[in-house]
Amino acid sequence: MDRRKFLGKSMLGTLAGTLGFEIVFANKLPSNYLPLFLQDQDPFKLFGKDKEMVVLNNKPWNMEAQAHLLNDKVTPNKYMFIRNNGIIPTNIDTSQWTLTIDGESVQTQKQFSLQDLKIKFGQHTYQLTLECGGNGRSEFDPPAKGNQWTIGAVSSAQWTGVRLRDVLESVGLKSDAVYIGYHAADNHLSGDPNKEPISRGVPISKALQDETLLAFQMNGEDIPLAHGYPLRLVCGGWPASASGKWVNRISVRNKVHDGAKMGGSSYRVPCENVSPGTKVEDENMCIIESMPVKSLITYPKSGALIKANRKLNINGHAWAGELQVTQVEYSIDFGSTWVTCKLEQPVNRLAWQHFSATISFPKKGYYEVWAKATDQNGKSQPMVLPGWNPKGYLNNACHRIAIKVV
Repeated sequence: MDRRKFLGKSMLGTLAGTLGFEIVFANKLPSNYLPLFLQDQDPFKLFGKDKEMVVLNNKPWNMEAQAHLLNDKVTPNKYMFIRNNGIIPTNIDTSQWTLTIDGESVQTQKQFSLQDLKIKFGQHTYQLTLECGGNGRSEFDPPAKGNQWTIGAVSSAQWTGVRLRDVLESVGLKSDAVYIGYHAADNHLSGDPNKEPISRGVPISKALQDETLLAFQMNGEDIPLAHGYPLRLVCGGWPASASGKWVNRISVRNKVHDGAKMGGSSYRVPCENVSPGTKVEDENMCIIESMPVKSLITYPKSGALIKANRKLNINGHAWAGELQVTQVEYSIDFGSTWVTCKLEQPVNRLAWQHFSATISFPKKGYYEVWAKATDQNGKSQPMVLPGWNPKGYLNNACHRIAIKVV
């Protein structure tokens, strides 16, 4: 944080509530003094992130990768994007942590400790792709409000936990169950303990999929705090907002969940295409579910120089929400012609797929390499920005990198 940003005394009460502890002698703070614990926070050290990650916001923390950082087949923590809506909880005692299953549509409300979950239910590991619904928001015009994500709010890590389905079946579901909603331990930015920063959910059909997990490990280790330690809901293929962090309660609903960030323009898009800048009424907005087909060139880094008569090897990842990618193509002539890439099968459903190709350039000069993925339903990425929407969601336009042949 910038030392020149000072904290007014009128804000101290709110800040203390947000942090969960009292600032003793706050009334004696010198004018325009910023307490030391707010100075020089280094998010890269704080969250174990690579220095090339890009910080978009610190209230709350939001951070994205660059394309070339995402070259690993399984995304390590240091390159995983952070998307928060509230303040990360810090008073976590795993020995006291519990998960409550409640709601109108459960047979019996029940509470589980972390140990209960690990002992009573089978453990499963899946590689699951999570992408922020607003990934690519920075390209929309007119601009959409929110973090101006470019292309790096996506990851595909290995998650280990228990199936949400198994836990729900253990408490019993009523026949009218249609949705689940999560509740978590993060704190609202206002400091109001009665407000939830985010409480989203998914239809019961998604909740009961094999790959929908209550996860306690990421890449074989405890989930890092910024990614939901000690327990996280993971719903691969859907907007990452559906995968609640720090989860301590799951409510089974007899209606579409109505928690924070479930209404208005939050994670919703116009049900029908609208012209840019149009105001859309709530009743004409639809909840985002499966994410659209998309791809990302992760090698080489955009701006690479190669010598004439040398071939260029490229590689990257492609994903398509609930669907599988069936083809990835590249173009070096601005989309006039396309060449098919080699495409690998996913390691499991909802994991991204890896593609590669070897490119020859006809002569020296500037080129752009474009990538285009197609899903199993035959739907391909657009070459230009897709339909505008009020919050800049679902930008799946072709990714492209710049290459100079010298």
